[in-house]
Amino acid sequence: MSAFTFKYDEALSLDEADPLSSLRDEFEIPLGLDGNEQAYFAGNSLGLMPKKTPKAMNAALTDWGSRGVQGHFEGDESWYQYDEAVSALQAQLIGAAEKEVGIMGSLTTNLHLLMASFYRPSNSRTKIMIEPHAFPSDRYAAAAQVAWHGGNPETDVIEVKAANPDQVTINDLVHTLEEHGAETALALIGGLNYYTGQYHDIESWMKEFQKYGITVGLDLAHVIGNVHLNLHDLDVDFAAWCTYKYLNGGPGSTSGYFVHEKHHHDLDLVRLAGWWGNNPETRFDMHGQERFIPRQSADGWKVSNPALFAMVPVKTSLEMFKQVGFGALRERSIRLTTYLEEGIRTINGVESITPTDPHRRGCQISVRVSGGALSLE
Repeated sequence: MSAFTFKYDEALSLDEADPLSSLRDEFEIPLGLDGNEQAYFAGNSLGLMPKKTPKAMNAALTDWGSRGVQGHFEGDESWYQYDEAVSALQAQLIGAAEKEVGIMGSLTTNLHLLMASFYRPSNSRTKIMIEPHAFPSDRYAAAAQVAWHGGNPETDVIEVKAANPDQVTINDLVHTLEEHGAETALALIGGLNYYTGQYHDIESWMKEFQKYGITVGLDLAHVIGNVHLNLHDLDVDFAAWCTYKYLNGGPGSTSGYFVHEKHHHDLDLVRLAGWWGNNPETRFDMHGQERFIPRQSADGWKVSNPALFAMVPVKTSLEMFKQVGFGALRERSIRLTTYLEEGIRTINGVESITPTDPHRRGCQISVRVSGGALSLE
């Protein structure tokens, strides 16, 4: 048993020495029954509200009230291309060009919209491959897409077969692809597993998928704002994420998505088309475009004008990320999880199922408790 013990004074001194600790004052912290601020560990479910958010929301409401429809075009932050500003702020977090990023709808809706383009089953390739412990909504979406195309979700949605599902290895993927790679049309993988906290080695995974010509989509709900990816350089086909977790966009806030630029000019690639996916210069030419011509960027997958009041909190938070710099946040995350992990090792009946290598996890430690949590009291 390690000699490490949690010491309040030590933890407090470490926190006081960290220059980023002052950012805590930028957020509203829920209070406990004793009236003091809670220790909030639920950022992987719902991020805290930045104190700047209410002011930004009130300003947007004021603009609506004072400008009406002219708010689309007037003011420093007119609504007509507000979504593009929010998209640009997300690009830096996932290693993408600004034109490869969009914002609309919700996460699972966006996965469906993207799979409508990228899941193209054939006689020989029908399967969608997912990870062990995949987020339930991803599993539901994959099964629904298979059924929509006339397949059998019981046989055409397959998992990477892992010796230890809590720690999926590249060898697990290689062996699964040896068996199913030639019949797999699409891989839908969570970049960071919500259950185990494992940050998959997407670079290595992509190389294996590409050997079999498999289209790859990522659910980055637990990645964005947590760990950094280079989606463009990795040649990922598409991705989507929510913004209410680490991006602090508020409950049910609008979703972001990515489409690699190599697909932007492919007019034969079917999109579930709608307004706002076409050229903004002719968007209000109501009778001049009888046929949908997609904008040659990720915006070509948009199906409606994004909800302004769902984007304002996201933009407010993303501006904080830009100001601080994601690298500094990631370094602090590693320090915090390393300290927490040391303490967890000292607790009888509790084990971490999250990788010990900080580069293979984000700011999440998932624990398994023997005999139930009440046994630790």
